[in-house]
Amino acid sequence: MMPSVSFFEVEQWEEEYLRAALQRLDRAFINGMTLTFSPDRLSTENVKKHKDVQVLSVFIFSRIDKAILDQLPNLKHINTMSTGFDHIDLKECAKRAITVSNVPSYGENTVAEHAFALLLCLSRKVLPSIERTRKGNFETGPALRGFDLRGKTIGVIGTGRIGRNAIKYAKGFDMNVIAFDAMPNVQAAKDLGFTYEKDLASLLAKSDVITLHAPDLPTTHHMINLGNVDTIKKGCVLINTARGGLIETEAILRGLDGGIFSGVGLDVLEEETGIKEEKQLLARNYEKVNLKTLIQQHTLLEYDNVIITPHNAFNSAEALQRILDTSVENVSAYFKHAPTNLVKAP
Repeated sequence: MMPSVSFFEVEQWEEEYLRAALQRLDRAFINGMTLTFSPDRLSTENVKKHKDVQVLSVFIFSRIDKAILDQLPNLKHINTMSTGFDHIDLKECAKRAITVSNVPSYGENTVAEHAFALLLCLSRKVLPSIERTRKGNFETGPALRGFDLRGKTIGVIGTGRIGRNAIKYAKGFDMNVIAFDAMPNVQAAKDLGFTYEKDLASLLAKSDVITLHAPDLPTTHHMINLGNVDTIKKGCVLINTARGGLIETEAILRGLDGGIFSGVGLDVLEEETGIKEEKQLLARNYEKVNLKTLIQQHTLLEYDNVIITPHNAFNSAEALQRILDTSVENVSAYFKHAPTNLVKAP
């Protein structure tokens, strides 16, 4: 049987990129393959058109369950163009010997760069400087006086891929780096030259800048809250490009009103709901969160020393390209009998 691969939830530019990337890997192989692309999600309504497919590539809006799998007797492999995979019934796939791969990471440097973009905007008063200049006011002075990052202590909460990139950038600015993580990476601390604090309270008390790079889990939800915000070092700058639920909004407001926070940079808000993968914010069928209304109505916009961006930290051309590149590698690896980035049912 001729190899058959179907990609779902892809835009026109993604289809063009995927075709070219697959052909670069193996022109002869791709010429002998049946490729189909669709901007729609895979569903019970359209699955019958793809009954002969061997490999599927989907995003999180395509729910792959028993009802779908029953219609795909030749399916052998699923690639999801996402880090998360809870839209796929892994146990049902395992019963049918269907392997599943994902995109483990794609924006670790991208999000860390955005965190520093927010920090630099606050530390050097970039936005008010631009606003003044646009109005024809070229005067400087105390109102636009910022502060150096060099020599300041930055507390990094979460030392996964993104957090470690943030640490690298902080070192480039000659900052003193401390970190907190429920599962410390001792080797990373040695290699990158930072130290772990024994607990979160210690980090909060010592940091001139706090940047969050942790997942929102029951154990991390509201890790900065009304109960501990008063223990944070006075004048601290707070940066969150991870998940809004890590910080209780009321704690941010108290910190601003009480002079605890000299500046706050947010790419995420606690009130956001339903966001599992950042790329879903770009999807044409994404309707669960109206970010425009949410941000426009948010109390934090009233503060001059608060910067809010619309959950855009992930959104670089290179990061989105890495999702496609990894997907191509996953599909190619399956056909080479050496599947990569496999995920399995717990």
